[in-house]
Amino acid sequence: MNIEEIKEILPHRDNMLLIDEAELKDGTAYGKKLITGDEWFLKGHFPGDPVVPGVILCEILAQSVCVCMHDSLKEGKLPFFTGLDKVKFKNPVRPGDVFETECRIVKDRAPFYFAEGTGRVNGKVCVSASFSFAITDKN
Repeated sequence: MNIEEIKEILPHRDNMLLIDEAELKDGTAYGKKLITGDEWFLKGHFPGDPVVPGVILCEILAQSVCVCMHDSLKEGKLPFFTGLDKVKFKNPVRPGDVFETECRIVKDRAPFYFAEGTGRVNGKVCVSASFSFAITDKN
């Protein structure tokens, strides 16, 4: 999926749409985000030594797994984080890196979904997490 196809699934726009491309294969979502160095979250984290904040890496994982939910995320629906668990940060993500995600839903009890995800740069794990989210109606 390119960015326009992703916009059909996710409500995120402007600075908060954090995946550049995504693919769904055999129930696993794969996403990519090129960290250009111009992102708003790098301006103060850290001046002279920019590192993508961990919370942003977790958001990229969450947006990636939404590709698995493309049928449930139709017009009028929103995905909301409900929990993060077992988050581990192993390596920093920096400007010039292509952050690649691999995420899957491990359990669902609609409207709640439970997922696992891993983010890598050049094959090295940068973050792994278990997380949950709910699909809700837009107000």
